[in-house]
Amino acid sequence: MLTVVAFIVALGLLIAIHEYGHYRMAVACGVKVLRFSVGFGHTLLRWQPRGSDTEFVLGAFPLGGYVRMLDEREAPVAAHERHLAFNTQPLRSRALIVAAGPLANLLLAVLLYAVVNWSGVQMASPVLGAPVTASVAERAGLRGGERVERAGFEGGELKPMASFEDVRWLLTRGALEGRDVRLALIDARGHAMTELVLPLASMSVSDADAQLFERIGIVAPLSRPEIGDITPGSAAERAGLRPGDLVLNLGGMVVMDGRQLREMIRASVREGQPLTKSWRIDRQGAIITLDVTPEVQQQGGVAIGRIGAYVGVAPEMITVQYGVFEGLWQGVEKTWDVSLLTLRTLGRMLVGEASLKNLSGPLTIADYAGRSASLGLTSYLVFLALISVSLGVLNLLPLPVLDGGHLMYYLWEGVTGKPVSEAWLELLQRAGVAVLALMMSIALFNDLTRLLG
Repeated sequence: MLTVVAFIVALGLLIAIHEYGHYRMAVACGVKVLRFSVGFGHTLLRWQPRGSDTEFVLGAFPLGGYVRMLDEREAPVAAHERHLAFNTQPLRSRALIVAAGPLANLLLAVLLYAVVNWSGVQMASPVLGAPVTASVAERAGLRGGERVERAGFEGGELKPMASFEDVRWLLTRGALEGRDVRLALIDARGHAMTELVLPLASMSVSDADAQLFERIGIVAPLSRPEIGDITPGSAAERAGLRPGDLVLNLGGMVVMDGRQLREMIRASVREGQPLTKSWRIDRQGAIITLDVTPEVQQQGGVAIGRIGAYVGVAPEMITVQYGVFEGLWQGVEKTWDVSLLTLRTLGRMLVGEASLKNLSGPLTIADYAGRSASLGLTSYLVFLALISVSLGVLNLLPLPVLDGGHLMYYLWEGVTGKPVSEAWLELLQRAGVAVLALMMSIALFNDLTRLLG
């Protein structure tokens, strides 16, 4: 139920903002608006404010909306109202009205990101966990426990990293855009400041998924390799482990964080048989050694080791909060970065450099709407901002059925001095519908694959 409600609220809000952008700009340009509709199908609500020419409508299916303006191409217009018709407006006004919808979505994203920045968010500190074996990060020299003070693209300015999420976002952009990332680090002991470069430009990246961070090698923030609750009768209890034990060494290998420790336990199996390994433990300041033999379990047809205990603790958390102007500027920057990344990803999909699996449809959006809402208001606002950026960018694409297609027509009119012919408009409209239908089909197929796979 939460997923359905969160999805409907998200779509309804984002579509309403988009159409409101068209509506307000049309009114500002002196165009008569006949109807403002959010949703299609059966009319749930209809009203017309006193003294207004506009009828406001709420439809049953919040999968779109429209603003119907007075226009001679759709119906006859009385001579005394001809100056109020959309088609009689100067080119600049028509272009502003069309562009106002997508721009309203982008401005909403800026505001949502800013609200999150102003309110303050609990986030993991930018301290890196142990890198994945043989990954880009490990080859570059990361060992785990380093704090990222500043980071940026190679050759550019290094900016402060307030949280692990800042680092993750920069790595995502670097991998998808093919750009190396430079990190300014404080070592695990909190002393020396060093810099190193992650050569992400050499990676061949087609998907932005969990495997991307496995390849980069920076999967999660540092989590102390501490033993938590232990299941009675488990391998951990039999070995003498206790809650609060801090694991320093396993089988002669230094343990840096909880994720690394979990992977080492899983790998403590050979030919289906458990491997007994020596664990060096810090127990309230006393260093002890225990021999631990995991239990063997099957996971996806693969034998893995389990000890029956919670391994690792939550990472160090900090409150990330910005002032009024800084928070707003951060919202502008984040919206700009997400917009550029979206455009680059679409461009790479077009030329075959990125997988079409990156396209998501309504089922995936609904799933993420429910998940983000269950995590709290802040997560839901970030989700809304991301979808709002996507909606704004998508509508600016030069497809004839979208706002960007109409702007493309107006660009032609501005250059040549005459509008696109009716014959070409009809041809381009059909082509645009076909392309959009193909994109929606691929997105829906990806949705079903994710949900059923």
